[in-house]
Amino acid sequence: MIVSDSKPKQVKQTVNRPRLLQRKPKQSRSFLLEKKGITWLFLSPWLITLLLFWIYPLLYSLYMSFTEYRTLSGQMKWIGLANYERLVSDPIFWKALANTLIFVVGTIPFTTIFAIVLAVMLSRNIAWKGFYRSAFFIPSVTALVVLALIFTNLYAQDGYINSILNLLNIPYPKDGWLLNTGTALLSIMAMDVWIATGYYTVLFLAALQTIPNELYEAAEIDGASRRQQFFRVTLPGLRPMLLFVIVLNTIRSFQVFTEVYVMTKGGPLNATTTLVYEVYRNAFDRSDLMGYASAIAYVTFILILGVSLLQMRFLREGK
Repeated sequence: MIVSDSKPKQVKQTVNRPRLLQRKPKQSRSFLLEKKGITWLFLSPWLITLLLFWIYPLLYSLYMSFTEYRTLSGQMKWIGLANYERLVSDPIFWKALANTLIFVVGTIPFTTIFAIVLAVMLSRNIAWKGFYRSAFFIPSVTALVVLALIFTNLYAQDGYINSILNLLNIPYPKDGWLLNTGTALLSIMAMDVWIATGYYTVLFLAALQTIPNELYEAAEIDGASRRQQFFRVTLPGLRPMLLFVIVLNTIRSFQVFTEVYVMTKGGPLNATTTLVYEVYRNAFDRSDLMGYASAIAYVTFILILGVSLLQMRFLREGK
């Protein structure tokens, strides 16, 4: 009896196992499909925004760069590479390119160096450390238009800067810093360094927190000075953030526009005209040059992409 009772149980188990094994793949496949559907559902708002407001305008502006587009009538005529040929022979474009490169090369080193120095100082135990961190970061979160208007008054003919220099008997531009072709662009660059330094200081502060204290302790045991610790421990630890900051700052500097628009309108005598401001001026101040503005925009895009890739390759090879 014991033997006869045990055999049917074994048969039942062997019969039921294949059924259980057959159901699991069906359930798992349906679960994966449902999971993918939910994933795409949550991603759909971002994808729709990307397609409508980024991809489509990007491709459409590329097409416009090969056309003569009349804004008022909406007429578009295919002209091939005529806009790019005009761009090569346009002296204002080359002036804007030169000003943009001067702005990029003249601001990024100072902004990066000041941000690293401030970050190292604020990472130490000093009095009022929280206050200084907030004070340096405030310009980065203040509306750029407001800051541009403040500095316009500071740089004016009767502004505070000229008043102080007059008291100290130091030479200064009598007609104001923004109305002088030799000082207008430099004035905007100085303001930009002051505004951007605080933001990058916060980024470097965050990067400093990731450097293990054991490295500094080991350096002290080996007799390394503060200077040696900075160059042997701090800077190598900041290299990933340094790469990010330089690339981000390069992209931002190539796109300088608000300061120029508010403070100088590209003057005097195109001394502060930049590539992005030239795009704006051709697209909106001159109603029949939307295609030419698109060509300048794409040249600017290629320059930004090329410079950023070179920077990333150079910094990675220097590891």
